[in-house]
Amino acid sequence: MERTTLDGTWTVEAVHGPAQADAHREPVAAIVPGCVHTDLLRAGRIPDPFDGDNEAATQWIGDTVWRYRRTFAWSGETGTGPTTHARHDLVAEGLDTLATIELNGIVVATTANQHRAYRFPVGHLLRPGTNELVITFDAPVPAAERLSALHGGELPHVNHHPYNALRKNASNFGWDWGIDVATSGIWKSIGIESWSGARIAAVRPLVDVDGTTGVLTAHVDVESAGSTGAFSQHIGSAPVAGVSGRAGLEARVTLTPHVTPGGADGHGAALAEQSTSAPGASGTEAAATSVGSGTVPPGRPSAPGATSVTSVRAVVDGTAVVRLEVPDVAVWWPRGEGDQPLYDVRVEVGDDVWTGRVGFRTVTLDTAADAGGAPFLLRVNDRPVIVRGANWIPDHAYLTEMTPERYADRIDDAIEANVNLLRIWGGGIYESDDLYDRCDELGVLVWQDFLFACAAYAEEPWLADEVEPEVREAVTRLSPHPSLVVWNGNNENLVAYAEWGWRPSLVGRTWGNGYYRSLLPSIVAELDPTRPYTPGSPFSFDEYLTPNDERNGSVHIWDVWNRLDYRAYADWNPRFVAEFGFQGPPAWSTLTAVVHDEPLDPDGHEMLVHQKADQGNRKLADGMRGHLPTPTSIEDWHFAAQLNQAHAIRFGMEWFRSRTPDNTGMIVWQLNDDWPVVSWALVDHAGIRKPVWYAVRQAYQPVLLTVQPSAAGAAGAAGAAGGFDVVLVNASGAPVADEVTVARVAFDGTVLDSSSFSLAAAPADADRVSLPASLAVPGDAGSEVLVVTGAGTRTVFDFAEAVDQVLARSPLSASVTATDDGAVVMVTATSYTRDVSLFPDRVDPAARVDDGLVSLLAGESVTFTVTGVPGIDPEALVGPLVLRHAGSLLP
Repeated sequence: MERTTLDGTWTVEAVHGPAQADAHREPVAAIVPGCVHTDLLRAGRIPDPFDGDNEAATQWIGDTVWRYRRTFAWSGETGTGPTTHARHDLVAEGLDTLATIELNGIVVATTANQHRAYRFPVGHLLRPGTNELVITFDAPVPAAERLSALHGGELPHVNHHPYNALRKNASNFGWDWGIDVATSGIWKSIGIESWSGARIAAVRPLVDVDGTTGVLTAHVDVESAGSTGAFSQHIGSAPVAGVSGRAGLEARVTLTPHVTPGGADGHGAALAEQSTSAPGASGTEAAATSVGSGTVPPGRPSAPGATSVTSVRAVVDGTAVVRLEVPDVAVWWPRGEGDQPLYDVRVEVGDDVWTGRVGFRTVTLDTAADAGGAPFLLRVNDRPVIVRGANWIPDHAYLTEMTPERYADRIDDAIEANVNLLRIWGGGIYESDDLYDRCDELGVLVWQDFLFACAAYAEEPWLADEVEPEVREAVTRLSPHPSLVVWNGNNENLVAYAEWGWRPSLVGRTWGNGYYRSLLPSIVAELDPTRPYTPGSPFSFDEYLTPNDERNGSVHIWDVWNRLDYRAYADWNPRFVAEFGFQGPPAWSTLTAVVHDEPLDPDGHEMLVHQKADQGNRKLADGMRGHLPTPTSIEDWHFAAQLNQAHAIRFGMEWFRSRTPDNTGMIVWQLNDDWPVVSWALVDHAGIRKPVWYAVRQAYQPVLLTVQPSAAGAAGAAGAAGGFDVVLVNASGAPVADEVTVARVAFDGTVLDSSSFSLAAAPADADRVSLPASLAVPGDAGSEVLVVTGAGTRTVFDFAEAVDQVLARSPLSASVTATDDGAVVMVTATSYTRDVSLFPDRVDPAARVDDGLVSLLAGESVTFTVTGVPGIDPEALVGPLVLRHAGSLLP
């Protein structure tokens, strides 16, 4: 196999579109992979759509047909170049979206799916010397509207474009947190692959654990150079034409412990080597035995990664299934439950090679009916896992800006917030291997939605013919990753049909149910039966229940935020929460870099451009009411909105976790942003952790102590429903038992009462104790707190909302010491100080801080470490808008 890359410099030009497109008919330099927006930005042709109100000024880009063009040299039919091979395929790993491909003036193919790769034979079109490749992209917004009209009119969808008519990143058309920048372009690598004989078309290395034995079953699809057509239509399916009868064609699979860059293998042991030949070399003889296998004898030499196990299997009708066994296998565990050993897999067919990695583990999803309804309990290696998750959206509106480093930063944000699962939301994309690889290495579980979100999707051939190959390719590509533990059919489409008024509006039209109940589960059962599948999120696993029933399966909770105070989280008793969230603005520096209203105001023109939620600012104001003082300045509004988001999410998380083991987990909406915006994100688009991130880190700690009303659903004052309990929640993977001390403390530090209690919880369980009235009932709710200490953690429980507390405005003293990379700020409280936080980005947008949202008792101190800004002004770090706390919001 030889590859001639066609990545790099192209040109792009407007073909036709709105009047604004006329100024862009002259070609400009384009970079592939990329998209037209980044090309135009690089050329200085457009203002930054993220900035100010430029989103509206650049809408014409999504209404324009764009043409990418490049030339490349090709060697003659004789000689030593790639043309000596029998087959030359144009391989496009990602085209966005409706593309017409021409090579030397001849149409090669048209494509209609951003979520697929394509392979087309082009040897007959190549010529010695200079060749020209042209790819023309239809305008995505008019195309979506045109296809909707052509096939019966728009089907129900959220937002303002009929994105459900295209197999394209749905959020690329805008969302209630996302900018509308409908892109076009060659967004993944493209090139010509030249080969002879046979090539490995796809590999699915599926794993199982039988007792202490790891089992690898590698499904290998092989294509012959003599076959015709676009192989992308066959990926993940069998048989593959063009291979049967090729005597001697074998698939050789080798399994080796993965060696890290530091030289140590993933688990400190190596495999013994054993190689078995296939029962027969010809296709006919091999057909008598469907699976070739190799087994490693127990006991392994001590040299890490030095040996391996190999098995060989003859290829029959384009496929081979090779089975390998590893006694005493090193098992892969989720983060916090154990190690993440990985094994390298090498597949060889003729001269072609495929490499990947696997981790041996089992995963099941328990949704069997019980006395309380039906759980949603994930088990890995038969051990229950309490999910502490976050929803993931595309991390940049321009997908090609999502670099490996950016992926690494966001996943680090997740794991440092004690997140153990990322849900890849169905309105985005099947993510880069950069994400899944890092999750494999760090033990972060992945829930993968298929790409259907908040809309009805036609099941007729004009769309369905794209869906099946897309899904087959996605399942095949992602199957090696041990971090991937759940396939999910869609986001909110089932509950939309049941509760959003879709049913009468559809008038008998198809809407996607056949995908979620038939096509998708059948493909998963065929290609990846090692993982559970759920038809949708939310889903109740019972045909006679609404999909969002709190006592069955998974739920989404959006009445809080949209219309209810966040204390209404305590009115829910869900088995599993797959979505819930509360809004807050991004960091001050992130916001003011793109919003330039004079004066700056929450309802300013450019501010509202960066607030996509329906009535978002009203909901922010409603959400603060009764919790925090009414802000009187834009600076206080910004801090109060961020602080209220943190309080709301921590309240909900601690309530849900206190219901363990009846509640088996939650996935907060959302981890990240795709542009600078007021949103539900924990980390803003610039990579700055909002106060809510620190709240999540506290609420998601593996062992949690939380104070909750003694009676279910009672979130009122102490004593209103029987007082308070202290709950020990254990998601650590090991039993926890400790003496827990509870003290009622006045704001001046006086201990008014205290007592100790024994609490113990098994993994994935909780224990609780009811507090006596001397602790549960404050003498003055506005000037006392409960302090709960034990099991390696501490919780400060506020009897009253901040607006009702007697908090001091200036209770802090601070000292600052400069460092080579920033500064260390030590803060000491003279009285109880709630939610002490440092915002160094106000001094320098590059500054980052290691802690936040710290509540201090009188006399206590906290040290903040500021990094990323050598030479920062130390005194500026303790300014009144940089060092803040809840009391600083008081008038």
